[in-house]
Amino acid sequence: MRENFVINPKYSHLAEKLKEVLHNFSKKGEYVTKGERNVIKMVQLEGIAFNIKKFKTPNVFQALVYQHIRKSKAKRSFEYASKLIELDIKTPFPVAYLETFSGGLKESFYVSEHINYDFDFRELIHNPRFKKRNEILKQFTKFTFKLHENGVNFLDHSPGNTLIMDNGNNNYEFYLIDLNRMRFEPMDFNTRMHNFRRLWLSKTMMKVMAEEYAKLYNKSVDGTYALMLHYGRAFQKKINSKKLRRRKAN
Repeated sequence: MRENFVINPKYSHLAEKLKEVLHNFSKKGEYVTKGERNVIKMVQLEGIAFNIKKFKTPNVFQALVYQHIRKSKAKRSFEYASKLIELDIKTPFPVAYLETFSGGLKESFYVSEHINYDFDFRELIHNPRFKKRNEILKQFTKFTFKLHENGVNFLDHSPGNTLIMDNGNNNYEFYLIDLNRMRFEPMDFNTRMHNFRRLWLSKTMMKVMAEEYAKLYNKSVDGTYALMLHYGRAFQKKINSKKLRRRKAN
């Protein structure tokens, strides 16, 4: 069994304690989420709260791919978070990652600082009367524009992957999570509008966001809205068709 442990220099003094927690993950910390694919726990070390994400154990083929060809999700999460921090784009601070190998990747963990956020983007979708909803949507659009201007193509730009902090005085901060699917590349207008498709925006939300993005990118509001709507509806249709096929199969 071989392992690869990388820790941010800021937390090098906690390296041994953190490794001990990771080696005994099933017995340590409190569950944050316990999904079929991934598990997240929160632990406290020397008064600091950390989130640990344990990724699903890959199958035999995937395990070999992650060892020899492609970076693991844990390593990508750590590296992408570090890159975002360099670009002054908010994400929970990347602390460490651990990979264990035996005939391929066996286990992988990503550790980040825990943040006390107020709500996530999903709440804006489910509650049309959410307080200051339009103002938050405008600021979120500026945040997404900043991603695009910095060549960050966040492939999982979906409602559950943006945490929002309310700082008062109409000031909101946005934190990206679940970072392992991301590309750093120049983004043209089509690619930018395509990047909004997973957010499941209503037409009302799209109108607010299209107007703001058009202003920032010097495009027509109508053209921005039309392209955002085109990609959004195509994605929703695709997902709904998949759900319908699954129901019929069952």
